[in-house]
Amino acid sequence: MTILFDKIFAHSTRIIAIAILFVVAAIFTVLFQESLLSIQSNGFAFLSDTKWAPNLEKFGALPSIMGSIISTFLALVLAVPIAIGVAIFLSEIAHERLKAPVGVSIELLAAIPSVIYGMWGLFYFVPIVRDIFGGVGIGMLTAGIVLAIMILPFMAAVTRDAMNTTPDILKESAYALGATKFDVVKDIIIPYAKAGIIGALILALGRAIGETMAVTFVMGNVHKISMDITQPATSIPVTLANEFTEADSDLYTSSLFELALILLVISFIVISVSKFYFLRRTRRA
Repeated sequence: MTILFDKIFAHSTRIIAIAILFVVAAIFTVLFQESLLSIQSNGFAFLSDTKWAPNLEKFGALPSIMGSIISTFLALVLAVPIAIGVAIFLSEIAHERLKAPVGVSIELLAAIPSVIYGMWGLFYFVPIVRDIFGGVGIGMLTAGIVLAIMILPFMAAVTRDAMNTTPDILKESAYALGATKFDVVKDIIIPYAKAGIIGALILALGRAIGETMAVTFVMGNVHKISMDITQPATSIPVTLANEFTEADSDLYTSSLFELALILLVISFIVISVSKFYFLRRTRRA
């Protein structure tokens, strides 16, 4: 009887795992089919053209692609050092009575809906950015700040759990040899938890690059490439959220589907490279 249950369990988990692959393949297939008209009409110029004019049936995805990449990069630059600092504090420095409430508070931040982050960013960070840097306050910098706050709980929680897996004997041995707390964190804990830290970065990257509602509030939806990160811009999720219901032609709708397909491909490539290259190299090291 036990053997039968083991076989059923093994086959059930295998079916579930294969079903996930089918779901991903089905999503890609639907997006590709709906994008065929745009692919045939716009060709590769869709990726390099900067003009987005639905009334003229001119569609260029480069501003949206650049906006997604730059806002995600800004979010990671802002969030990674803070998340690692919070994780180090909770795992090695904070008093036991402080670890639980601070840790729970950080995890609760991850449960806040993204639309609330967007509204908060619109009414709080937009005036601050406007007063400090000028302009209207809506742009990639504000979007990066909001995204950084959104992904911070994920990175901090996963990084903290990774650091907590460091064996006590390694830390105690380092202290016995005269190492300071900084030395232990730098030479023992971070190298041991490096794979977990990179895993947290991958999760945060996936969350940031596809975030929609929060960024829609603070980015501006302006199809323009600007070197000034304080100026209004757009990203692929922002374009889809703002314009999908306004698409009044088949080519317009197909172009938006192609944008969604590009976002899926970018996410898949970035996360795959991070997971199968950097993470594998880290584990080997």
